Amino acid sequence: MKSALLISLLAISAVVLCGCKPKERPAESEPGPEAVRATREPRPVLEPQPPANPEAEKAAVDCANAWLALIDSEDYAGSWDQAATFFKGVVSQENWQKSLETFRKPMGKVVSRKVRSTRYTTIAPGAPDGQYVIVQYESSFENKKSAVETITPMLEADGEWRVSGYYIR
Repeated sequence: MKSALLISLLAISAVVLCGCKPKERPAESEPGPEAVRATREPRPVLEPQPPANPEAEKAAVDCANAWLALIDSEDYAGSWDQAATFFKGVVSQENWQKSLETFRKPMGKVVSRKVRSTRYTTIAPGAPDGQYVIVQYESSFENKKSAVETITPMLEADGEWRVSGYYIR
């Protein structure tokens, strides 16, 4: 489905947005435990997640809502203008607008949208360390009854929250 492929041209891939990594495939035949210990590289230690930050989460949701209003009104150029510097460095305004015209616009107008979850974090794979809030919405559109929109605002150096990623599934 085209919407599942949505926005491969977007600023941050699903890997960055959700912090997921592709699954490793096991070798054809696994060596014994001694050989595994001797030959496998150590796995990276996962960084502990910072505690919830309700103030940051509220500011990020406000940012995401305002930014989504631009998308909903088909002001795609405005959404690019209001995006984070990191976002603009990864996707050109022209490609951003083409992606939304191709994948988002056919979904139609928003019927409903409700915050499903928020998660404050300070690390995002493939992105600079900083302050991020991953906001997920349960959304419904005229032509797509059920979708999950993931928007990732980040706190920029000027103290403003701006969107650094957008993904729909």
